[in-house]
Amino acid sequence: MDWEKLRAELEFRTSRSSGAGGQHVNKTETKVEALLDVKASPGLNEDEKKLVFEKAINRINDEGILSITSQKSRSQLDNKENAIEKLQQILLKALTPVTKRIRTKPSKSSVEERLEEKKIQAEKKEGRKKPTTD
Repeated sequence: MDWEKLRAELEFRTSRSSGAGGQHVNKTETKVEALLDVKASPGLNEDEKKLVFEKAINRINDEGILSITSQKSRSQLDNKENAIEKLQQILLKALTPVTKRIRTKPSKSSVEERLEEKKIQAEKKEGRKKPTTD
């Protein structure tokens, strides 16, 4: 993945942000949407494109465009940087290979500790029972 090429390919759209902010929200376009055309991206090779499509499918539309929005801040510039950062995290997560978990056996001391705790708990509950009259 060539991040510099990808960053140059990004397209940005702005719109009015929702939420609190009073009159400021009604007159400024602070919401930023970062768009990356994954299908036509020269910054990603074919294997990387396939991985991004598999792992970020919910964020990619029918035309193959990955879309990230940010409206955290009242500043358009801050929201633009935040959208770029989010996009980078999504791409890194999609391109990071999943490592398979290797199962391990519990240690002898942990098994003994668990059994001892079970025994103590059983004794507590046994002590709560009403005595039987025979």
